[in-house]
Amino acid sequence: MKKCNRVGIDVSAKELIVAIEASGRREAPIALANDADGHRKLIQLATKRGASAQVVLESTGTYGLDLALALHRAKRVAVMVANPRAVAHFARASLQRSKTDRLDAETILEFAKRMPFTPWSPPAPAILELRALSRRIEAMSKSVVQEKNRLHANDQSEELSAFVKEDIRELADLLESRIARLRKQALLVIERSEDLAKAFAHITSIKGIAEASGISILAELAVLPADMTTRQWVAHAGLDPRQFQSGTSIHKPARISKTGNAHIRRSLFMRKRSVDPMFHQASG
Repeated sequence: MKKCNRVGIDVSAKELIVAIEASGRREAPIALANDADGHRKLIQLATKRGASAQVVLESTGTYGLDLALALHRAKRVAVMVANPRAVAHFARASLQRSKTDRLDAETILEFAKRMPFTPWSPPAPAILELRALSRRIEAMSKSVVQEKNRLHANDQSEELSAFVKEDIRELADLLESRIARLRKQALLVIERSEDLAKAFAHITSIKGIAEASGISILAELAVLPADMTTRQWVAHAGLDPRQFQSGTSIHKPARISKTGNAHIRRSLFMRKRSVDPMFHQASG
């Protein structure tokens, strides 16, 4: 009978806390980077000595998606993406009173051992393609802004040659044409999927959200689990309020946490800038 290791992972933006039980022996949790290299090291640890592995992580949206995809593709690895509410209920039933990343990883490992294992299915290829296109558009849009800012700064200087200024203009124009091409492809991907097209129509029906921001918002939301609650969606976007108070003297106004998906917040910020006249007055 082949050995099957069990693995519980607490996922954050930059780090994975990994708890492994191999051959009935539980190892101390370890930290790995939440990047491609860290994912490879995790797979090697989970399947060492030719063992298979059942890996459980919580559905934390974008932070865990790339990891789940890497595990899904790996040989001898089955991955389950658990609902955070189910894990939280399990922790309370286990009388867990403290909360740290390492304890969370061990709790998820215990969840993996005791609860039915439900293999995860990745998002549809169209959703993953849309997400990749959207992230590429965002990266290139940042480059356009940088080039235009550089041109504006250099326009104030007489030291820069006309040739260099023209080169900056040409590069900005080229980047904008590539963005238009990527956006056209993203719209084709949406059009070919009935579910994506329906969701896109809902999103762009909101005042101030047109094609550009609609593509970005849809690309980030489409990869999320369908059973997430409204509160979880808000927290995932980092738009949940964060209280700051200390003792009786410090009571700062609540602000959004900004601990979630920055891509969604950036798209919504662009929407506010386009439709809110007070924003323009403040900016002016």
